Amino acid sequence: MTTPSSIGIAPRQLAWKVLQAVAAGAYADVALERCLRDQPLRGPDRGLATELAYGAIRQRRVLDGWLDRMGKVPASKQPPKLRWLLHVGLYQLLLMERIPSAAAVNTTVELAKVSGLGRLAPVVNGLLRGVLRAHEAGETLELSADPAIRLAQQTSLPDWLAASLIEWRGPEGAAAVAAACNHVPDLDLRVNRLRSTPEQVGLDLAEAGIETRPISGCADGLQVLGHSGDLRNWPGYVEGHWCVQDRAAQWVAPLLEPKPGDRVLDACAAPGGKATHLAELMGDVGEIWAVDRSAGRLKRVAVNAARLGLGSIQALAADAAQLSRERPDWNETFQSILIDAPCSGLGTLARHPDARWRMTPKAIQELLPQQQALLDGLVPLLAPGGRLVYATCTMHPAENAQQVANLLSRCSELTLEREQQRWPDAEEGGDGFYAAVLQRVQRRS
Repeated sequence: MTTPSSIGIAPRQLAWKVLQAVAAGAYADVALERCLRDQPLRGPDRGLATELAYGAIRQRRVLDGWLDRMGKVPASKQPPKLRWLLHVGLYQLLLMERIPSAAAVNTTVELAKVSGLGRLAPVVNGLLRGVLRAHEAGETLELSADPAIRLAQQTSLPDWLAASLIEWRGPEGAAAVAAACNHVPDLDLRVNRLRSTPEQVGLDLAEAGIETRPISGCADGLQVLGHSGDLRNWPGYVEGHWCVQDRAAQWVAPLLEPKPGDRVLDACAAPGGKATHLAELMGDVGEIWAVDRSAGRLKRVAVNAARLGLGSIQALAADAAQLSRERPDWNETFQSILIDAPCSGLGTLARHPDARWRMTPKAIQELLPQQQALLDGLVPLLAPGGRLVYATCTMHPAENAQQVANLLSRCSELTLEREQQRWPDAEEGGDGFYAAVLQRVQRRS
């Protein structure tokens, strides 16, 4: 039976479970989806749980800073369940204006009681109230004199990433990027023009109380302006009228300029957002090979393609870097090749809040040979005059412009048509990403 004291506990409890799963190594989006499947929430409760989980993960460093300052035990030495429970409470107190302070404290104490931490409820109550008094008195965390560390402390980033941002963009640009990484990302839809139009989808959603607006420079895109509930229940989802895709990802497939009847390769295709976009741009006429090393992830490509009514996509579980050797008959047969390369994902920190804590400089260095192998292995498959787009969702120059420059130095038959580094703080919005358009020189007859 629901009692007055337990009202509002469910979304906070779910967020706490997500924090624990992420701390144990799970990806935040996967952990959230699993928890929502195990403990379904509706409407505002679902939205609150998502905001609490993602927000507390983004702001982990700031929240730990308050624990270090006000707690008797440093954050890193707190029992994990207590640490993440306190993060749920602190995030509400410090970073959510719409949650009354009393409700933030009381529900967090209640959560401790119903989640096996009852004996620590007085600790939770005392620490949260202490932080609240300090915050209301205008007290702040002590910051480092070092510019990079100070930026990292203020924006809840690892020191190495803040230092890199300053190196790439200067102090003001770094601060703008860091702030963008902490924004709640927009929800963008890509309309399937083979089944509907942006105007019709906008009208259908408006009838369901969901407001949208066109995305500048994104012909098939709609931005959702406030939403709740399960997207799979929205008008047009089952009918394949639209899919969810960030505007930055929507800008990539058109760079290939695919035409009906083309033979196209999407080399790192799962879960299929760009492969299905290519099919839509081609009128679903042609041959698209969606290749990915994970057979399990490729199933999502098939599911997405089926919902959108696309029949031109064929899935292949394989290492794309080995295709020129394993399938020599494919050499020089593709008019277009998309390499949406495995990368550090630094351009998607707003969307994937745990990536900032997961990624390290060492891990990035380990990605570089994989990216190079994909480029070198796939160039032989490109037909003379064909286009190759190399794209990532990162801001790191070693993964982007440096990779392409190195490729051009190795492959004289390629020319660079254009390249673009888009940052998360761009006025157009969307994730940060990089794309280079390369063309294979036509042979003289």
